[in-house]
Amino acid sequence: MNPLVALWDEHRQAVWLDFIQRSLMADGGLARLVASDGVRGVTSNPSIFKNAITGSDEYDEQIDEVLLADPDATATEVYEALAIRDIQAAADVMRSVYDNSQGTDGFVSLEVSPELACDTSGTIVDARRLWAAVNRPNLMIKVPATAEGIPAIEELIAAGINVNATLMFSLADYEAVAMAFVCGIARCPEPARVASVASFFVSRVDSAVDKQLEAIGTPGALGLRGKAAIANACLAYRRFHEIFHGGPDFAASKDRGAQVQRPLWASTSTKNPSYPDVLYVEELVGPETVNTIPSATLYAYRYHGRPRKALAEGMERADEVMEGLAGVGIDLDAVTQKLQVDGVKSFADAFQDLLLSLETKISSRRA
Repeated sequence: MNPLVALWDEHRQAVWLDFIQRSLMADGGLARLVASDGVRGVTSNPSIFKNAITGSDEYDEQIDEVLLADPDATATEVYEALAIRDIQAAADVMRSVYDNSQGTDGFVSLEVSPELACDTSGTIVDARRLWAAVNRPNLMIKVPATAEGIPAIEELIAAGINVNATLMFSLADYEAVAMAFVCGIARCPEPARVASVASFFVSRVDSAVDKQLEAIGTPGALGLRGKAAIANACLAYRRFHEIFHGGPDFAASKDRGAQVQRPLWASTSTKNPSYPDVLYVEELVGPETVNTIPSATLYAYRYHGRPRKALAEGMERADEVMEGLAGVGIDLDAVTQKLQVDGVKSFADAFQDLLLSLETKISSRRA
């Protein structure tokens, strides 16, 4: 069996594609990934859109259409027109998965403006606007799990909008997002119609921690390389079970038909070439989770992935790894806090680069 298909059939883990580009829908590539590899969703972010829009001429025809309809359109307005069309096309491809899963899978994610990461009310307004503009039930609005994003997540869930809470690196981030969902879904008139995932970033944690371990240089420190990210994710998965399957806060909403908010493993491409290329897929397999996988990693796992109940094994070792990290002087809270700040900045920078590229294209057409 195709290992990607086995992740769902044998382990009830959904595979989502962490990539979007217009040609993927136009040439049937996404439909083939759904049919052959069991792909059950799609995620996007400003970096992905930047690469897609500025790295090809696929979008030039629509840029001309937008400017013909509105010669004064801004770069932001042009970007949104391009992104919304791609998201709608992907959502239409994924609609069969959404329908067949009764609204638990088949989602496509679109991020609010990265410039609103520290603006609660602005995030809520932008999310509502994008939700209406895309007008697809299998859309998820991505909202960063910043201090200002947490209350926005709660309000959007309460309003019946599907949310992909993103840029989580720490257990504290996860708990804040999970409780925002619990509080929001308790206020939602139709909780069964709302889906949400909590996107927990993985490989970047190892990239940051490994540098510190190598600087420490002791055998004990070096022996912990490549272990922090998986242990961190396993602790979040443990907390997921405590909140959604053992705690009282979600019980009433569950009785009203609410879905759990699934953990989603993000940033699962391997950054360190000395690690296996499918490390962060292979070690994070477990039910009621999602792994959003970049194209290259997805193809690699298709050919040599080995699905097993890895999360159950990892939870048994996670505390020991965390104790070891603390013992050699790693302050994981400080590491993950900086990673979130850097992640917000990275997406904002990619968004600005995209707008500058679009400005150049627009200016050349107005000349």
